[in-house]
Amino acid sequence: MPNPSDPHTPPTLDPETLEFLQGIFELVRAGDAGRLGPLLDQGLPPNLRNQKGDSLLMLASYHGHQEVARQLLEHGADPELHNDQGQTPLQGAVFKGDVPMVELLLAQGAAVNGAGPDGKTALMLAAMFNRTNLIDLLLERGADLHARDFRGLSALDVARMMGAPETAAQLEERLRQAQS
Repeated sequence: MPNPSDPHTPPTLDPETLEFLQGIFELVRAGDAGRLGPLLDQGLPPNLRNQKGDSLLMLASYHGHQEVARQLLEHGADPELHNDQGQTPLQGAVFKGDVPMVELLLAQGAAVNGAGPDGKTALMLAAMFNRTNLIDLLLERGADLHARDFRGLSALDVARMMGAPETAAQLEERLRQAQS
């Protein structure tokens, strides 16, 4: 039972507030920058999270809404805010293969080598899902070709494990180039 006098207990929200907040998350999922922008200008916190820990920026990134993501970032959204699964907006955009979103997030301060609790970086996700265009982009922006996850696996290792032949070949070539 929550203790309302405990400073660590989140406040209980009334139904109207909960409905308003749900509407904000729906605006972001729908990519409605026209309605979201004025709310941010009026002080809507850009780092709101839903029950899964997904921030507004995570949802905008995952759903490919670049203008909404730009607005959130301009209003101070944290590109490094992890959800409950340890994923960042950059990792969500890489998973979806959204090059313009990845470029936006990197330009606005997302850590190219940021990793979740499992140690997986954006480069590893790009390798796993055979995203050759993102491999090049991430490496150009400073991704660590030699980074390892908590199991000791590199981007090349996970590309091979996931049956991603194009990114495996691409990473092998980059490793050869790095050695010469």
